[in-house]
Amino acid sequence: MVRDGKSNLTKTKDKKMSNTNKSIKLSKNDLLKGLKTMLLSRTIDNKVLTLLKQGKAHFIIAGAGHEAAQVAFGEILKPKADWAYPYYRDQAVLLALGVTPKNIMLEMLGKADDPGNGGRQMPNHWGSKEFNIPSQSSPTGTQFLQAVGTAMALRKEGKNRIVYVSSGEGTSSQGEFHEAVNWASRAKLPVIFVIQNNKWAISVPVEDQTAGKNASVLEMMSGYQNLLRLKANGTSYLEMKKIAEQAYNYAESGKGPVLVEASVVRLFSHSSSDDQKKYRPKDSLEEDLKKDPIDILSDYMIKKNMLTKSAFEKMRNDLHDEINDVADWALAQSDPEPETAIKYVLDESGLRDELEYEASKPSGDKVVMVDAINHALHEEMERNDKIYVFGEDIADGKGGVFTATKGLSTKFGNERVFNSPLAEASIEGVAVGMALTGVKPCVEIQFGDYIWPAFMQMRNELATYRYRSNNAWSTPVVTRTAIGGFIHGGLYHSQNIEGFFAHIPGLLIAYPSSAADAKGLLKTALRLNDPVLFLEHKGLYRQSYASSPEPDENYLLPFGKANVVREGDDLTVVTYGAMVHESNFAAKKLEEDGFSVEIVDIRTINPLDEETIIKSIKKTGKVALIHEDTLTSGFGAEIAARISDKAFEYLDGPVKRVAGLDTFIPFASTLEKYVLPNRNKIYESLKDLVAY
Repeated sequence: MVRDGKSNLTKTKDKKMSNTNKSIKLSKNDLLKGLKTMLLSRTIDNKVLTLLKQGKAHFIIAGAGHEAAQVAFGEILKPKADWAYPYYRDQAVLLALGVTPKNIMLEMLGKADDPGNGGRQMPNHWGSKEFNIPSQSSPTGTQFLQAVGTAMALRKEGKNRIVYVSSGEGTSSQGEFHEAVNWASRAKLPVIFVIQNNKWAISVPVEDQTAGKNASVLEMMSGYQNLLRLKANGTSYLEMKKIAEQAYNYAESGKGPVLVEASVVRLFSHSSSDDQKKYRPKDSLEEDLKKDPIDILSDYMIKKNMLTKSAFEKMRNDLHDEINDVADWALAQSDPEPETAIKYVLDESGLRDELEYEASKPSGDKVVMVDAINHALHEEMERNDKIYVFGEDIADGKGGVFTATKGLSTKFGNERVFNSPLAEASIEGVAVGMALTGVKPCVEIQFGDYIWPAFMQMRNELATYRYRSNNAWSTPVVTRTAIGGFIHGGLYHSQNIEGFFAHIPGLLIAYPSSAADAKGLLKTALRLNDPVLFLEHKGLYRQSYASSPEPDENYLLPFGKANVVREGDDLTVVTYGAMVHESNFAAKKLEEDGFSVEIVDIRTINPLDEETIIKSIKKTGKVALIHEDTLTSGFGAEIAARISDKAFEYLDGPVKRVAGLDTFIPFASTLEKYVLPNRNKIYESLKDLVAY
């Protein structure tokens, strides 16, 4: 055993580990139950492999050789109370928790009645709302930070629950694994990390994967305080039961997280799409067959006169018959209806339509945008005690690098408003895990330029949870971030990111141009059941022309409703963010030339208000799309395509786009002004179009 409870690491011999675990007592019935669950999982694996050969199934990632470690942890968890983030091989964990073979087989065959995902995911992507198992995804390692977020939210909500999360040893190479262990150790969270080390990440052997002593994941993670590290023979059910109990007791005590490295064997290929005989030496395969955990436990029980060979064979045959019947039943169940493929990308409860929007007009004292955002956060946190705000430098006295979160931690306390590590994937992944418990995280990514480490969590996790779980789970995280140029920020403090994120289904995107709109949209975002990316142009934070009378605490703005900020007859400008104001300056100059320009501020990227855009084009006959992002693949290209499809017959000229040049944003003022669109460039472009 290796244990870290303090900054000074202590190492004890393996013999001492077994001595510290003598408290556990396993009866004959306990062992029989464990053996049966292990054998049940193996039987399901074998049956699905048979169905694959028959063309009745399509894919499997078998857990053969991992069952002892999995069943031991599945049995120690409290079903429907504790939480689990199993990985794709963890079938036996689900069975030990109480998930039925019928539900497992429905998932394997992609049937409509599969409660895990309704046929939306590949097999072995486990999920169960009933058993607190969030729907799993394919990217390896994303589950670790989510498990940390779940553990943190449960503790903040006063629930003493354990969170189990697992993977193979290959996934321990992912940065998010290290981030998760760091956060859990720092906060002493009750997370049990279980690494099932079968020594092969598909075809890559562990010595080419892990830098720890003797390719040990535990040795690699030796520097974390409060982390109990346990190494065990994962093919021994008896040893794994002791390890599971020790891990659970430590996590439950509040001392911190646990990292278990269980040495297991991979008896089948990585998946049904793989053939391990191509890359594994023959002696390696033969050696692993001698370590089959089912054989080890059954032989032990027979030797101890707890089981006879005939009784074991009867158990095997009975399970074989049971799973054959389950498979026949599952094959007869309905496949998903084709039209359901587009359901549950977003919340379909009707909540968005039930909110009362624009109940009053903004009529308070004038406020700048950053203060309006700050006030919205204060008001919504007062209204909803499930809102948690965190990110880098957001707590007082800093209150965020732009002071958008100033005063929040002072007013609501450090439990609800707190600084995160400087790790964007951690911020987003933890927020996802928190949201799955029912709380409402609002996180800040300090600059949009640095959101990219979080992109995996946002694209593959945050935006997909509702869809991939067939509406069982939702992750309504609000992610605020400052974007845009005009502040001499150079390459890495000036990016516009909406074009990248607009391509993601399931993610709402707001991009306000005024203080009142920012407050109204942010308050709405904090009440919706969908994830929202809230983009704040840092160049507008304190601009007088972006300020406005402040709305009251009940003011909400709908997503998907554009604002006609200027009426006109000769030309429509469709824009958003800082370009609303630059376009307005250009429109005033065109007015002096005798031309009337209508400006449509779309306010939200997703959903996009096509109706208002088309209505304006019908009126003017000409349209220009203006945005700060690069011309190529900027969001204006999407709007142009929709106009061409739905409003072509109303056009009296080409669809004009005015945007940033296809380069990065340089620092020097002369260079930045050359690259970014501005009122003078917009004026010249609009003048050409209106005269077309």
